[in-house]
Amino acid sequence: MHLKCAAVQFEHTPGDRAGNLKKLQVMARQAHAAGVKVAVFPEMCLTGYWHARNLDLAGWRALAEAVPHGPSATALRDLAGELDMAIGAGLVEEDADGRLFNTYVVALPNGEIHRHRKIHAFESPHVSSGDSYTVFDTPWGVKLGVLICWDNNLVENVRATALLGADILLAPHQTGGTDSRSPHGMKPIDVALWRGRRENPQALISEFQGEKGRGWLMRWLPARAHDNGIFVIFANGVGEDDGEVRTGNAMILDPYGRVVAESTALEDDLVVADLDLDLLSMATGRRWIRGRKPHLYGILTVPLGHELTPQEARFSDVPV
Repeated sequence: MHLKCAAVQFEHTPGDRAGNLKKLQVMARQAHAAGVKVAVFPEMCLTGYWHARNLDLAGWRALAEAVPHGPSATALRDLAGELDMAIGAGLVEEDADGRLFNTYVVALPNGEIHRHRKIHAFESPHVSSGDSYTVFDTPWGVKLGVLICWDNNLVENVRATALLGADILLAPHQTGGTDSRSPHGMKPIDVALWRGRRENPQALISEFQGEKGRGWLMRWLPARAHDNGIFVIFANGVGEDDGEVRTGNAMILDPYGRVVAESTALEDDLVVADLDLDLLSMATGRRWIRGRKPHLYGILTVPLGHELTPQEARFSDVPV
């Protein structure tokens, strides 16, 4: 059995929900024309991302809307029904109690809407973190799971999502070119290279494909797929994002950690792969999961006293 999926890299316009939604609709129809059934767009691509860290509470509320009955979720549901696809996209959600979340919405063609609230939200003190995993059935006989950006960096989250039955992990991001505190982590990309990409594309390609982009992803994304025996669909922003440069690198990995499709574009792009679902049953990671000894893993749930909030873990200089 096969399922055709797409990973999208997307340059959003900060704060322009209508314009970003229009771009998504165009790219979703491109994916539909290619026979895609699951299309994955980036984190907060409908609202814009990094500019929001500078907003006050009123600014965040102006970006936010309800899920599943808000305008963006409704538009995604209608589009998914029209195209007979699952479509995932990121936005800012406000719940009935006024709490704000970095949320990823997945609309299915049968009218269902699923959401994942980022578990490790660090963008602003005004944003709450989610407290649950998100795995659900689809019309194609596979389960989708969702983790947003930093959620995927913590191995426990991906393992928990796999244990809940996910076959395909949707991994929407806004990453690449960030100013990591680690001496061997990501580093910023000169915004001038992005602005001059048409005159000197090779310089930017080197950055996107080097340690600030693809090189960093290759340290851990294949392991998440391989160790858990799941497909991973990595969608990312691309281009200038409030002083940083997102590197795109949209890609799809199989349950053995192999990259089966990826983008090298310096602009909006979608990559498509026909996933061979027969790989799932005998994937090495799935056999490893069945060999676990859960009675030994109590240490994983015991606080050690040095835990940090998402904001502290992301931005502070607290030593390891």
